[in-house]
Amino acid sequence: MSKSSQFDSYLTDDGPAALVVREHLMPVEGVDGVVFPATFAAGDGFKGGYNINTFGDPKDGKNICLIDSVGSQANRIEPMFMREVYRGLVPQIVIQAGEHEVNLLEAGHRAGDALARCSTLQQELQEAFLAELKGDCEPLARIAPTSLVFGVWDSRDTQAKLPRLVSSTIRAFDVRKLTRGAVYIPPVDYTELDVFSEEDKKKAEGNNKSPLAQRGFVHNPASGAHGGVIADGGIRRDATLGLAALRHLHAGDSVEKTLVLRRYILGLALVAFTAQPESYLRQGCMLVLDPSQAREFREVYPDGRREPCDVKHDVALEFAKQAAKEFGMGENRAVPFQKERAQHDVKADDAGKAKSKRSKKTEVEAN
Repeated sequence: MSKSSQFDSYLTDDGPAALVVREHLMPVEGVDGVVFPATFAAGDGFKGGYNINTFGDPKDGKNICLIDSVGSQANRIEPMFMREVYRGLVPQIVIQAGEHEVNLLEAGHRAGDALARCSTLQQELQEAFLAELKGDCEPLARIAPTSLVFGVWDSRDTQAKLPRLVSSTIRAFDVRKLTRGAVYIPPVDYTELDVFSEEDKKKAEGNNKSPLAQRGFVHNPASGAHGGVIADGGIRRDATLGLAALRHLHAGDSVEKTLVLRRYILGLALVAFTAQPESYLRQGCMLVLDPSQAREFREVYPDGRREPCDVKHDVALEFAKQAAKEFGMGENRAVPFQKERAQHDVKADDAGKAKSKRSKKTEVEAN
């Protein structure tokens, strides 16, 4: 069997629906260590803070806490293709915006990001998304192949939408939420230096909204802040490589080109899927494998069978290199961000919203 065809069983309709990984994690301090989950802004009835779903009687302590979302995980994994060992697998497209240079692999919305849409890539990307809507993913794969791996939605233009093939989420179970307190003490008494009066000092101390407190000139206590969680039920990373979804990718009507495209995207997906996950997520959240619990790696078939999977990262990498060579990877390039495109984009969006409001008003009046 040639290197380029060794994973063709994953591309056939009777192949696995997905590869799945389940890893049990723990804080570097130990299984009973405190870990800081992601915090989210308030909205839609959510008060803001940690995302914790409680089941049954809250006193029972049964809940699930989101440590790192599927979107956050994708944005952590994708930039790995900027590293020297992987950078030859995908085009390195850098968008130059003033003094900033941003690799497309770092853009949160990938090929659908405003930064890319308002660069000289705009027309090329638009044509690629339109081709995808007609069943040809090859043009997009030559510009931004990881958009086919981690998902993309061209929500501001063509509405082309591709699902994530590789998804990963980290959750903690049966958590106890902690709070913490702190106080800032300035190194000197600024009233003695006649920076402000004693009266101003008394008004500012303990008032987080006071300019004096915000700028660090007075005592500033902080109580009841988020203090992390202890996961009594453990922490788990669940990851999926959706092979059934990958088999929906086409390069137009060509069977041969479609196979080459799918091999290329599968190679990238396998490299991302088998890579060692990042341990550091944020301050207070550094997670490693729990050696007391086995890691699960399975091929899951449409009939429910779950077979062991042993795809190693180095094997996936060699396959991806061969698949990229046969596909004919897109070129590396630097493209400029164009302020005029961004300004036009905003104006066009405002005009579209105004038109939509007028249409709705006319419809209401007609009824």
